[in-house]
Amino acid sequence: MSTTAVSLSATYSQADTAASSVFSWGRYARTGLLTIGASVAANAVFFYAAQVAVQYDPAFLPLGNVSAPIIFTVFPAVFATLLYAGLLQFVKRQAAMVFTVISAITFVVTLIPDLTYIPTIDGVSNGEIGVLVVMHAIAAAVITRGLTSVRR
Repeated sequence: MSTTAVSLSATYSQADTAASSVFSWGRYARTGLLTIGASVAANAVFFYAAQVAVQYDPAFLPLGNVSAPIIFTVFPAVFATLLYAGLLQFVKRQAAMVFTVISAITFVVTLIPDLTYIPTIDGVSNGEIGVLVVMHAIAAAVITRGLTSVRR
């Protein structure tokens, strides 16, 4: 009887160690930083590429220079990285699905000011609004894909 109990506890310990070795918080931190950097770089590249087709109004602060899109990408990306870390800790197996749903809802909510408030600002063109919407989509796609590549 005691041999069976020892055998079962040894098997459980080995299985628990094997499952925890697959996930690493250090790897997640590296992935989070790379995801933040990738989303910022993608939006910065798009910011400059879109200037070829859309003339930005210098008075329109969100597109006045590249620093505004960078700031508005970094902070949500850091928050998303921390949120997904929390989901990995507490939701575990369903973290990617829950995060993807939260990301989709957040993406739709971030479009509300772009489509309701921004058009009321004098001098803002539909092209600039389109650039903002695409930048939101780029950030959402890169952040969601980058972070959910880490599974628990």
